[in-house]
Amino acid sequence: MKYLKQYKNLSKEIYVLFFGRIVTSMGSLIWPIMTLILKNKLGYSATTIATIDMVLAIFQFPIVILGGKLADSVSRKKIIVCCDMVTVICYFISGLIPLSFVSVALFYIAGLFAAVEGPSYDALIADLSDSDNREQAYSLQYLGMNLGLVLAPTLGGLLFEHYLWLAFLITSVATFSSTLLIILFIKKLSVEKKNVSEYEEKREGAKLLEILKERKILLLYIAASGFCNLVYSQFNYLLPLHMEHLYDAKGATIFGLLTSTNAIVVVIGTPLITTLLANIIDVRKFLIGEALIVIGLVSFNFFGRWIPVYFVLMTVFTIGEIFCTIASSPYMTRRVPSTHWGRVNSTINIFCMAITSLGNILIGKLFDTYGFSSAWLFVAVVGSMAIMLILLLNVFDRASFPLLYKKADE
Repeated sequence: MKYLKQYKNLSKEIYVLFFGRIVTSMGSLIWPIMTLILKNKLGYSATTIATIDMVLAIFQFPIVILGGKLADSVSRKKIIVCCDMVTVICYFISGLIPLSFVSVALFYIAGLFAAVEGPSYDALIADLSDSDNREQAYSLQYLGMNLGLVLAPTLGGLLFEHYLWLAFLITSVATFSSTLLIILFIKKLSVEKKNVSEYEEKREGAKLLEILKERKILLLYIAASGFCNLVYSQFNYLLPLHMEHLYDAKGATIFGLLTSTNAIVVVIGTPLITTLLANIIDVRKFLIGEALIVIGLVSFNFFGRWIPVYFVLMTVFTIGEIFCTIASSPYMTRRVPSTHWGRVNSTINIFCMAITSLGNILIGKLFDTYGFSSAWLFVAVVGSMAIMLILLLNVFDRASFPLLYKKADE
């Protein structure tokens, strides 16, 4: 219980968002198996799947820019509610019609609106937390998401073969339920900050490029985030393709079990890691996390059909994911003026989408032409580049933001 006490002094709204995350994730049956739907149900190649993702990313670029600007100028709650309602409708229609490219298109339209609300959601969490408890606030949201995901991917895998329509409907109902929680119980949109560093102070009227020019280290962080996102995306792209290649349609069930394992490890590990490693500064957690993610994912290439080993590798990967998750958003919000959180977040998302979309096309071609070993080798190379960039970030971050290291040095 002592590891849960770190969450007790957060604002009421943070707890509402936490329960909303649980409900949404309990019904998130589709996105973990979307790659398998495209490959197994609709017969698309790995390259075609990556191309679809790239086209979606191209459409998302202006959408994410819009989302970032709206997050810094319009009520963040209204943005979240409006976007959620569109996704609810898209999921519901997808469950009523026969599975086809139209179903996939509706799912990706829902994804576009999720991209719009993303910067608002992240910024709202920062608004509702102080600098000193921000890691706990983001950690709790991450914990809530994975509490809901403990059974959802496994259920999605079980419904995959004969009841996929039901998975769409469950996702729709769950998203609507969490939106209702936000509508009814999120009244306060910010809290009084007890500790505001000079790096977070508002800069009304300042342009985004001006902030990035002043704090060039953020460009290195954005670049590192892009390569890290490409590696992480293989959890839902190359890994399910790998499982489908080895086990055909049964690969969806195995992948669902792996995803549920991911959620279980997050639920157990997040409070422990957040508490025990609270004194390690965020940028160092980022480095440890990415190293574990690369090791955990790339190692799938070497163990063939050794299914028990899959769960060990997923545990390593997940511990790395926990480190990165509790480090990344706090890293950004502690170093950026609060008036620019949405725009910086959308800039990071755009770069991540661009790198991931182009990278996945190359990975898809390698998979289709040479097999999964070549694709995993490429992921290992990209992962090594990501680790090198984060190492540089660790070297130069102290000089750029010395005030953040005073507490760490005490």
